[in-house]
Amino acid sequence: MNHFLTNTEMASLVEAIKLAEDHSSGEIRVHIDSTGLDNFAKKAFSIFQSLEMHNTKERNAVLFYVNFEQHYLTIIGDEGIHKKVKQSFWDTLHDEITAEFAKENYHNGLKEAIMKTGFELKKYFPFEGENINELPNDLSFS
Repeated sequence: MNHFLTNTEMASLVEAIKLAEDHSSGEIRVHIDSTGLDNFAKKAFSIFQSLEMHNTKERNAVLFYVNFEQHYLTIIGDEGIHKKVKQSFWDTLHDEITAEFAKENYHNGLKEAIMKTGFELKKYFPFEGENINELPNDLSFS
């Protein structure tokens, strides 16, 4: 299904998500799409909804939606985090990821973006004590 990330790299991304979410109420998901659809923006928003990312208490979930075959990436930050980091953060992050993807550094591009997102989540949505994981950390696929 996925020829761009090894099983080890996918497991590493799950660990990066856990680490990035530590000490924050924020949630991060990565969705890898292998379909040949042409309306990826609509599909990404649909995936965001179906993963119930809009249902977090502080509306601070972030989805990295990737279709490697079609060279498509979008980042959706729910309204809580988007209000804090502004569009320029997402644009810069998108540029950094696509620059790594252009060098076929798929794992590193995503991992660095996950960690940078986690830093912002910790800055704006710090959490101490028992942190309830509102969403699974695993990767999703279509």
